[in-house]
Amino acid sequence: MNKDRYIAALEIGSSKITAIVGKTTDRGELDIIAVEQETGTEMVRYGIIQNLEETSIRISRIIERLEHRSSIAPRKISALFIGLAGRSLGSVPTEVGIRLPEETEVNDEILRRLGNDVWRTQVPTPLEIVDAVPRTYRIGKQETRSPIGVLATAISATYDLITCRPEIKRNIERTLRDKLHLDIGGYVVTALATGHLILSNDEKRLGCMLVDLGAETTTVTIYKNGNLAYFATIPLGSRNITRDLTSLGGILEEGAEEVKCTSANAIPSEKVSTLTVSGLKISDVSNIVVARSEEIIANIIEQISYAGLKEQDLPGGIIAIGGGFKMNGMIDLLSRQANLPVRKGRLPNYVTLHDIHYPAEDLLQAISILYAGTTHTDIVCLEEPEERELPQLGEANPEEMPEEETPDTGKSPRKSRGGGFFSKFAAKVGNIFATNDEDEDDDELL
Repeated sequence: MNKDRYIAALEIGSSKITAIVGKTTDRGELDIIAVEQETGTEMVRYGIIQNLEETSIRISRIIERLEHRSSIAPRKISALFIGLAGRSLGSVPTEVGIRLPEETEVNDEILRRLGNDVWRTQVPTPLEIVDAVPRTYRIGKQETRSPIGVLATAISATYDLITCRPEIKRNIERTLRDKLHLDIGGYVVTALATGHLILSNDEKRLGCMLVDLGAETTTVTIYKNGNLAYFATIPLGSRNITRDLTSLGGILEEGAEEVKCTSANAIPSEKVSTLTVSGLKISDVSNIVVARSEEIIANIIEQISYAGLKEQDLPGGIIAIGGGFKMNGMIDLLSRQANLPVRKGRLPNYVTLHDIHYPAEDLLQAISILYAGTTHTDIVCLEEPEERELPQLGEANPEEMPEEETPDTGKSPRKSRGGGFFSKFAAKVGNIFATNDEDEDDDELL
C-alpha cells in the first residue's frame, strides 16, 4: 500500500493569508484535509509583504493551528508551496529559434535547448523572469503544439515570459526562512495555477478569459487554442470601492466594507431611493459603487484588445473568481459589458474539500497552488515523527536507562532548516513563479 503524501501551500493576499494542507490518493485525486486563515489589511500591498514581523506572526499562528488538527498531528509542517501574485506580474511574448542538422528528429533535448535560450532573454529593469510558458512551436511554415518526432532543419518557439519585480520573493523568503525557519518547496504563479485547475480543455481551446477580482488587484488570464495568450494584472480591486465609500464621510473602512457587502450593487437602480444605510444615503452609495464598478469592468474588458483579440474570439466565455465578484451585480455587469457568458469558477471533481469551515469558492487560488505542488514535484511538506525503537522484552539494562526528563512546559522554537533540501528547489520548482511592486505607481487606466 502506498504511503500518503502530504502537501502544504500558502497564499499571501492583500486581505487574508491562507494556509492549506492536502494529500494525494492512489487514484490521482487531491483531498484537502485542513485550512486555516488570518485576515489583515495592512500587511501586504499589491502582492508585496510590507510588514515582515506582523506577517510572520500570523503565519506562525496559522501553522500552529494546522499542526494541532487531528488530521495532521503529530506531523510537523516543514515546507510550503508559495503562491505569487501582485501588480507587477505579467507576460511578455518572446520568440527563440535554433538551426538543426538536415533532417533532425525533434526530441526533448532540442526543446530543452529552446527553453534554456528563452531564459536568457533580457527583460526591462527591474523585472525578472520567473517562468517561461511555451505557446506554440514552428517548424518551417507549420505551427504545432507537439513537435516531438517531427523532422526539421530549424525550429522556433513562442514563449510567454512571466515577469515580475524581485521584491515579492525576497520579502517572502525573509518572512518564512529568516523568521519562521520554514523551507519553500517552490513558487507558483497563482493565476496560471488557477487556470490549470479550474478551466476545462474545451474552454481553453475555444478561447476564454479567467478574471480574479481581488482586494487590490485584478488578474486577467486569456487562453486561446489551448494555450496561454495573455496575462496581466490591473491595479484595481474591490477595496477601491470600499475606500470610495469612506469619502462620503462619517464612516470608517470597516463600516464601508459592510455597506458594500450588504447594500451595494454594481448595476444602477431604476428608482431613486431616499433611504439611508449606516448613515449614508443609498442613492449616494449607488452612485459611487456603480461608477467604480464600471471602471473596473471596463479595464477588464480592455485586456481583450490588449491581447490582440475581440470578444467574439472568446466563445468559451469568462470565468470569474475572487472576493470582488461577491458584490451584488458585479458578475451581471461584466457579462453585459463584455457581451459574453460569465460563470463562477469551481473546483473540479477530482479535488475534495473535507474542511467545511470555509466555502470552496474562497479557496480556489490556495487549492490551485497546492495542486501545482502535487503535480510538479515529489517534495513532501510534512515531516513524520521519528519512530523510537523499544528494547525487546528482557533486554533492557537498568544501568543504561536514560535519566527521567523533566517535562518542559515552555514552547521550543522551530528548528532552522535554512540551506536544507527544499532550499535547493526554491528557484526552479513549481513551473510558475513571481516578484514585487513596492513603490510602483498605479498605471494609468482607461
